[in-house]
Amino acid sequence: MAEPGCETCNFRARYDANPKSILGRIWRWHIKWCPGWKTYLKSLPEDKKADITAKYK
Repeated sequence: MAEPGCETCNFRARYDANPKSILGRIWRWHIKWCPGWKTYLKSLPEDKKADITAKYK
């Protein structure tokens, strides 16, 4: 499996810019079940994983 592009995802950038936008809300819904997002989180160091989890959950 290729590395997920979560770090540079355009939808994630849209969510960061405006969480209430349509595409931002779709991205937020999408990460609940996305296997790429789960793989991305597992690949992060514990401190960065905690920051990301707090920001998006």
